[in-house]
Amino acid sequence: MKKNSKKKIIIILLVTLLLTGCTQTLKDQENKVVTNPETGQSLTGNILCQPTDETTRELYTNAGVDLNKYVDCSKFTPLTGGDDGLWEMIFVKPLAFVILWVSQFVNSSAFSIIIVTLLIRLAVYPLTNKTAMQSELIKKAQPELNKLEKKYANRNDQESLMKKSQEMTMIYKKYNINPLSGCLFAFIQLPLFFAFLEAINRLPVIFEEVFLNMQMGTTPWNGLLNQHNFIYLLLVLLIGVSTFISMKMNSTSSTSDEDPMKSMSTIMTVMIIIMSFFMPAALGIYWCASNVFTIIQNLIVKRSKKLNG
Repeated sequence: MKKNSKKKIIIILLVTLLLTGCTQTLKDQENKVVTNPETGQSLTGNILCQPTDETTRELYTNAGVDLNKYVDCSKFTPLTGGDDGLWEMIFVKPLAFVILWVSQFVNSSAFSIIIVTLLIRLAVYPLTNKTAMQSELIKKAQPELNKLEKKYANRNDQESLMKKSQEMTMIYKKYNINPLSGCLFAFIQLPLFFAFLEAINRLPVIFEEVFLNMQMGTTPWNGLLNQHNFIYLLLVLLIGVSTFISMKMNSTSSTSDEDPMKSMSTIMTVMIIIMSFFMPAALGIYWCASNVFTIIQNLIVKRSKKLNG
């Protein structure tokens, strides 16, 4: 069962990467990457609508981009533009439109990203809640699963493997565990992550905005290196802490210090912290908002579990 779940997660990753469109970097006449001299931010070539900042517009114009062929961001709709791939039609453009629409009411693209993130998480709450509940059930069944692992340790013959699989299935049935439900969150989270990244990179109104003294399109690495702005470091710390707590609460492993799943959670947290240095600040805000929702959801599940005995 565990092997099948791992295979499905790998398939999800591969399919998502294959479907994901690519943000193109803006290059000048000499084929050099165009960057904003003030922020160190690399500009996007295939933007969805017009930039509003004069410096940014000048950089695009100097690179030979005709901005007149793009609509104003306030007039952007999912139907704007020419023929698009399935990825853009289903994920990127609708998400970009919703972010722009909400930002008109809150007067901030960053707040809009937070609100849209929470609204999407609320919409898929029934699915993610099942995943959270399954995690709690697996924790409850963990002692029996550990005994099973010890019972069949170093027994790799076909008969032993079949018996182990049958006994594991019985344990899952006893606790009403569906191993495949753990993949639900991956099905939802991965496409959303890449869609948010694409929308942020391709909407000038987002990557031009300054929120809490952070340029939304600038990566923490560039913010620290070029702007010497340590508020970006705080964002990275928030990403790391919220990711660690979220993964720890979602962990289905036992309390054993030797459990490899605990090491995997730590490694994943470290990897995400490193990645956060090189992803736009706006995407970091999305990640933090999503993690906070997951933490609150898990607290609700744990409390309901205690109340129900």
